[in-house]
Amino acid sequence: MAQLHKQFTDEQVQVLLRGYCQGVLARAEIQEILGIGKTRFFGLLKEYRRGPEAFSIAYERHTPGKLSTSVEAEIKQELLREKEIVEDKRLPISGYNYSALRDRLEKRGIKVSVTTIIDRAKHLGCHKPRKKRKVHDREVLTASTGALIQHDSSLHLWSPFAEEKWVLVTSIDDFSRMLLYAEFFPKDTTWAHIQATQALMQSFGIPLRYYVDSLRVFRFVQGRDSVWRKHVLETDDVDTQWRKMMRILGVDVTYALSPQAKGKIERPYRWLQDRIVRTCALENLSSLDQVRAVLKEEVNRYNNRQVHSTTKEIPSIRFKKAKNAGNTLFRPFSLPKPFTSVKDVFCLRETRVVNGYRRISLFNHTIQVPNVDPYDDVDIHLVPDTAKQVMEIRIWRNDKLAHSLALPLQGFRVHL
Repeated sequence: MAQLHKQFTDEQVQVLLRGYCQGVLARAEIQEILGIGKTRFFGLLKEYRRGPEAFSIAYERHTPGKLSTSVEAEIKQELLREKEIVEDKRLPISGYNYSALRDRLEKRGIKVSVTTIIDRAKHLGCHKPRKKRKVHDREVLTASTGALIQHDSSLHLWSPFAEEKWVLVTSIDDFSRMLLYAEFFPKDTTWAHIQATQALMQSFGIPLRYYVDSLRVFRFVQGRDSVWRKHVLETDDVDTQWRKMMRILGVDVTYALSPQAKGKIERPYRWLQDRIVRTCALENLSSLDQVRAVLKEEVNRYNNRQVHSTTKEIPSIRFKKAKNAGNTLFRPFSLPKPFTSVKDVFCLRETRVVNGYRRISLFNHTIQVPNVDPYDDVDIHLVPDTAKQVMEIRIWRNDKLAHSLALPLQGFRVHL
């Protein structure tokens, strides 16, 4: 269809809009005459009412009609770099991200639309048609912040220049969709998830429920019986270290049976993964500290600048609004009795029986335990400090701290 300013004069359109304002002409009738839709009609009407005498439909270009040679060269260079990343089989990326490319160009003062980038990508062979996906009705199932925290981890090669894979541990609030925690760890261990939980709760409070998968860190799952053995323990008959901590804090835990069931956190994972890997590949980042800086920037973008597709709000603003309105199920963090230190809550736990000489054996270490009777059961709280390579040991008996000491971390095999 020809453009409006090429078919009608300003005066003709003014007459039609004046007739609508006077109640003489119907909207549908004017739309049919002009060949425009509802949105375009009300846009013209708004301009007309703002100043009938100055109203004009003359077309005015607000952007340059043609990109400069230097800008075209920058777009081409970025697209070819993008192509190298997509074709690298080692990286967890399968498609092009033109929005991320646009943002990179904008940092250099080059403003172009995603549509323009896609057009150039098709001509350079840097384009993959999107696969059709099943329609998924996304909705917020909770009515308050802190009602449900979705927690997960993701192991990937986050940079082609890194020598090893790292684990990204993330927690997201279901109601606000705000990422409350995101951090890289060298390995996916129980202690990493305990540290993540501690950081979240000390910053935001204790939530009502956590939603996790059936990873061995979170849940004891017994496999099916075979002809070779019989099970003594069934699924959930034993609490994992992480689950013991959650029971002490009074936090419910719900388990997802598949990755698809954790869609609310899987989508931010894909978003972070895509952006972080691309940045690391393009900026030649190889160390964990460098990649952590990229993660911090992307989490800030997600929480404070990006409108969520489901809630239609920026996550941090939605979170603050709920908090200010008292619409939260986070409880203020406090230590459960009889503990007086966070080290006795966020820790790894073992049990031992004191022998006749008031000693226990712990991972090839013989430890003298004062203030207990022979053959008493004791609870042992282990707090590793990987930076100092020290294991702090706190021994409890009858809800009292009986003894504490520190030993070299090496040799302790406790999910580190």
